[in-house]
Amino acid sequence: MDNIKEIITLGGGCFWCTEAVFQQVKGIEKVVSGYTGGTVPGTPTYREICSGLTGHAEVIQLTYDANVISLQDILIIFFTTHDPTTLNRQGADRGTQYRSVIYYQKEEEKAIIDVVIENIQPYFDDKIVTEVSALGPFFEAEDYHQDYYENNKTQGYCTAVINPKLAKLRQMHADKLN
Repeated sequence: MDNIKEIITLGGGCFWCTEAVFQQVKGIEKVVSGYTGGTVPGTPTYREICSGLTGHAEVIQLTYDANVISLQDILIIFFTTHDPTTLNRQGADRGTQYRSVIYYQKEEEKAIIDVVIENIQPYFDDKIVTEVSALGPFFEAEDYHQDYYENNKTQGYCTAVINPKLAKLRQMHADKLN
């Protein structure tokens, strides 16, 4: 079977967390941390993003093999490894840059996203507030944000925030992991 490469861009709070989650998933060929969804022209920096004034979200851009993992499965992992019911925050991370968001490139993807949200909503007590938008310009984050968890496993944020997300991932989606 030929490798069918697809791309989807997801924001589930801090990109260090979502990157660490999806680097563990079968069929994910590449995970790039970056920024998108902003209104300020030019390439934003992490410092500018953290100000909350650019409108950009911290996101990951996934390249995946659709023969190995479906967009539906990616979205289910996404919705079950962050809180899609909190507006502009994940845990202690607060601001529009931490919003729950999915950026699609094709209308067929949007249709799949809408169905997954509708099907998964009953599993949450509160309404899913994940933004669903067409992808605009994507800017790769600075090098030190790439492979953050892998390079900083003993750092406090990684042990306190990312490790529990990875434990939840292993518990809920073991059959989808490398």
